[in-house]
Amino acid sequence: MTTLLRRTVLQPMNLPALLTWLAVALSLRYAGDRDAPILWLSMLTFAASFLAHDLLPERHRSWRAALFALETASALTVCWFASRGGAAPALLVVLIAHMTTAYPPRVLIALALAINLALYLILLYGGSPAPLVITVIFAGFESFAALIAHYARNAEQTRDRLALVNADLLATRALLADSARDAERLRMARELHDVAGHKLTAMMLNLRALAAEPDLAERREVQLAQQLAGELLGDIRGVVQALRDARGLDLATALRALAAPMPKPALDLTIDADIHLTDPALAETLLRVVQEALTNSARHAEAERVAVDIRRDGATLRMRIEDDGQARGPLREGNGLAGMRERIDAAGGTLALSRNRHGAMRIDASFPLNPARPA
Repeated sequence: MTTLLRRTVLQPMNLPALLTWLAVALSLRYAGDRDAPILWLSMLTFAASFLAHDLLPERHRSWRAALFALETASALTVCWFASRGGAAPALLVVLIAHMTTAYPPRVLIALALAINLALYLILLYGGSPAPLVITVIFAGFESFAALIAHYARNAEQTRDRLALVNADLLATRALLADSARDAERLRMARELHDVAGHKLTAMMLNLRALAAEPDLAERREVQLAQQLAGELLGDIRGVVQALRDARGLDLATALRALAAPMPKPALDLTIDADIHLTDPALAETLLRVVQEALTNSARHAEAERVAVDIRRDGATLRMRIEDDGQARGPLREGNGLAGMRERIDAAGGTLALSRNRHGAMRIDASFPLNPARPA
């Protein structure tokens, strides 16, 4: 129940609309008792159809159009039976503002003209003393409300786009930072191996030469120096190997940063512990594939969760992505999936698209792991 209220009544744009509806409802006491059942049925129908939009998935455009038609009919019915109440046309202000979030300007203007023409005729035949003035006044209110709804919608979309861009930058920065750290580790490993290792080897050779001298062969200090030099050389080789083994890009952090700003779908990520990517190009490809999958799941399948599974299979890196949404129609590659395939092909990988047992799209990608692209 709390979730239902949060998705409908407690939406920021819905609260002013419901307050307006309440004001109109209070004004209906001036209407005749004979028309009260029709008026209240129309009012309840308007409120129900208005709130029902927030429960519909975005892909159901025909259902949305039907709800808007029901809103329009119920609002005009209230205006017809309460043509002298004065506040009834305020429902049309709510209606036009609501339509602004769903229709482009040209369509909205045409609908607004038709609705206001209907309002004018209702007021004219209802005996209103100034039908044209009232229609123009409420048309001004509608324009103001539509502009506010339009800019609020644009601001919300811009905020969402900026959040996604920021997440993309954070994910890319995480990969770049890991790549820079790996480069620094590799440089330090090489320096230790080439400089310290070389000098220690030279020291051990000199100590071995000293130990060969008859008068120094039994000296404890020479034997101890040989032992310490050998141990130190072994320690340095161990540190060099550890620095090389510690290399690897933190792909999990980058992927979670990419999915963080999206309210849905949520990301369920599984990565094998033995996967250590050191190739930034391959990591970037995996990042973009997951990014496109998240976008498709949110836009087309309206999924709640996306599962990403990355595993190593011998010399192959395998990635599987599937969501809990519902893919509509046959599987076709649009611009997004075509770009995903191009990225995977450029990395030497393969891509397969299919449906899982729930009817959602499943993406299977594999990448070769070779010396030029280690994991």
